[in-house]
Amino acid sequence: MTLAPFGARLRQALDTRGQLCVGIDPHASLLAAWGLGDDLAGLETFSRTVVEALADRVAVLKPQAAFFERFGSRGVAVLEKSVEEARAAGALVLMDAKRGDIGSTMAAYAEAFLSPGSPLFSDAVTVSPYLGFGSLRPALDLARAQGCGVFALALTSNPEGHEVQRAVGPDGESVAASVLRQLAAENADAEPLGSFGAVVGATLADAGVELAINGPLLAPGIGAQGATMADLPRVFGAAVINVVPSVSRDVLKHGPSVAALRSAAERFAGEYADAVK
Repeated sequence: MTLAPFGARLRQALDTRGQLCVGIDPHASLLAAWGLGDDLAGLETFSRTVVEALADRVAVLKPQAAFFERFGSRGVAVLEKSVEEARAAGALVLMDAKRGDIGSTMAAYAEAFLSPGSPLFSDAVTVSPYLGFGSLRPALDLARAQGCGVFALALTSNPEGHEVQRAVGPDGESVAASVLRQLAAENADAEPLGSFGAVVGATLADAGVELAINGPLLAPGIGAQGATMADLPRVFGAAVINVVPSVSRDVLKHGPSVAALRSAAERFAGEYADAVK
């Protein structure tokens, strides 16, 4: 069965479940805070609990692939199960893999996360455009064909990002502006929302580029990195309606209580709604 375009599915999820993405980031410090071992059993318990608590109510769950891959093939098996169960409960799954390469290698990365026959099949994936935006073509084309989405890094929340992203080419256009412009072209004429998004940090003092790409804007940096939902209208302007604020540690730290995880997610979704009134 062919899926409806990711952008349309995402818009519906945001409108019905609230405008929030929660990460599934089982790093060692969180496992310890939950009283779990930094091992496969801890990984399984952590991931299962987050999915149980949130997959039936938040718009997007975003597993960070690296935290599963560090346990090898058994960790990837846990990731596969988490993706399957989260999607079955109604959440859209954004695989945070940040893959980037060229040619057949990029095509293989795309097939791993965007091909319906893959055990890791997700609704969308994060990618890195820094081998040139054109290197993303295999992922963009497969996503379009399968009704999936792609989020390209544009202006990230880490302080080192400006070294590349703010760099200006001979034509005077910054790397970030070029990525955003080309994403907007991929989203041309899409309704109600394009399927090709950008990662733009909520921690930015000033985006300084055009963010109206007719696609979703994944906004990390809220909570532990210092940004708040109240910052979003300033950073994103009129494009704030298409922002998908991403919160990980400040929701996940409330585990292993399912009720507390749900309460934290509801609070952040409410803060977004208040910020954009």
